[in-house]
Amino acid sequence: MSVETLEKRSTARKLAPRYRVLLHNDDYNSMEYVVQVLMQTVSSITQPQAVSIMMEAHTNGMALVITCAQEHAEFYSETLNNHGLSSTIEPDE
Repeated sequence: MSVETLEKRSTARKLAPRYRVLLHNDDYNSMEYVVQVLMQTVSSITQPQAVSIMMEAHTNGMALVITCAQEHAEFYSETLNNHGLSSTIEPDE
């Protein structure tokens, strides 16, 4: 097997880059509303996790919601923003 064949194989299995969805604190939405929107937007988030994310954003100004493929991250962030929350994505490095 040539070196070229091995290189092609190893690059073919490379995972898609992952992105972090970040929730930013705001002074407009109630804590209960933020928890509800987080659970509705990312179905895998439980209520205790949503409360924890909301509290982290409230306390530190920002919190990690989920790390996932770029397409999903863009969707989650856009959905959060459409519900009046402040959210961005960044590459997970």
